[in-house]
Amino acid sequence: MKIVMAVIKPFKLEEVRDALTSIGVHGLTVTEVKGYGRQKGHTEIYRGAEYAVSFLPKLKIEVAVNANLVDQVIEAITAAARTGQIGDGKIFVYGIDSAVRIRTGEKDSDAL
Repeated sequence: MKIVMAVIKPFKLEEVRDALTSIGVHGLTVTEVKGYGRQKGHTEIYRGAEYAVSFLPKLKIEVAVNANLVDQVIEAITAAARTGQIGDGKIFVYGIDSAVRIRTGEKDSDAL
């Protein structure tokens, strides 16, 4: 089992959710986050004054899947979240040692 964690632009959430649903992934967790990468933020003008925005709003999506679905999930997220502009985001994959569905007590792959 793996967790696929993606940091994406907020306006791409529905497209990513639809792409994941189309490949059979029905559960995901979304968190509003702020951060920056190579783009290093940007400047904005507010009431005539220019100021630097160091941390940009992003969404962090976490999806727990069986290991055999990881490549499909990465492809779906990449295709749906890509704009071709700087700041499209990143995808990270890491392992899950154990999972338990609280309601039923199902474990590991059955809990996903």
